Amino acid sequence: MIISTWNVNSISVRLPQLIEWLQTHKPSVVCLQETKTVDEKFPLKELAEIGYNCEFYGERSYNGVAILSDRPIMNVRKGFIDGDADSQRRLIEAEVDSVHIINVYIPNGSAVGSSKYEFKMNWLEKLRQHIQHNHDMNKQLVLCGDFNIATEDKDCYNPELVKGTIMVSDAERESLEKIKSLGFVDTFRIKNQESGEYSWWDYRMGCFRRNMGFRIDHVWASQSLAALCDSVLIDRAPRKKERPSDHAPVIATFN
Repeated sequence: MIISTWNVNSISVRLPQLIEWLQTHKPSVVCLQETKTVDEKFPLKELAEIGYNCEFYGERSYNGVAILSDRPIMNVRKGFIDGDADSQRRLIEAEVDSVHIINVYIPNGSAVGSSKYEFKMNWLEKLRQHIQHNHDMNKQLVLCGDFNIATEDKDCYNPELVKGTIMVSDAERESLEKIKSLGFVDTFRIKNQESGEYSWWDYRMGCFRRNMGFRIDHVWASQSLAALCDSVLIDRAPRKKERPSDHAPVIATFN
C-alpha cells in the first residue's frame, strides 16, 4: 500500500497537476489538505474517471481535507466527534484495507503568542484527546497531513535563524510530541536521518531554489504498521512546475 499526503493549496488550481501526479505514481491512498473548496464543487467526477474514490470535507476559500483511494473507503468520519464547528474543516478519517487513516491540516498559527497561535495549541490538544479516546494504537493506524510543525532542528533550513518562531516553537513541538508519544512513528525518519530534505518552501525569496524549506508534512504510523514501511520520500517534482503548491507530496510505501 502506498500512502501519500499533499497540501495542494487549492484543488481547483492544482487539479491538472494532481491528476497527472496520480496517473504517474498510482498511490493507493492520497490525503489532501487545503482543498479550499466547498463539497459541492469538489472534482469528484474528474477523479473518479481516473479510478479514485473520494471523501472530502471542505469549505469556501480556506482549509479543507480529502481522502482519495483506488480502493473502497469505509467508515468515514469528518471532524472531531464532538462536532465542534470552531475547529474548522481540518480533519477527515477513514479505513482503507483495514488501515485507519487520519488526515489532518493542523492550523499554521500565524505568529507565536497570537490568537491564531492559541487556536493552534488548542487544536493540537483536541487532536491528542481525539486519538487517545477513539483509537487503538495496537491496530494499523496512520496520522498524516500538513502538521505545520517541523519536529526537530534538522527539519528546517536554518535552525538558529528561525528558533522560537512559528512552526518550530518549543510549545508546538511539545504538543506534537505528546501526540507522537501515544505510539506513532515518524516513518520518514525510519530510513532518512539526514537534514536538508523539506516538504514546504515559501513562495517568496526564491526559497525553493535555495532550498530554504521546512519538513512539516508527515506520515506517522502506529508501531505495527511502521514495521511494514519500506520507504518514504518527498517528491520535489511537482514543486518545480508552473503555479505549483508551496508543498511537495510525501510518499510512504508499506509492504
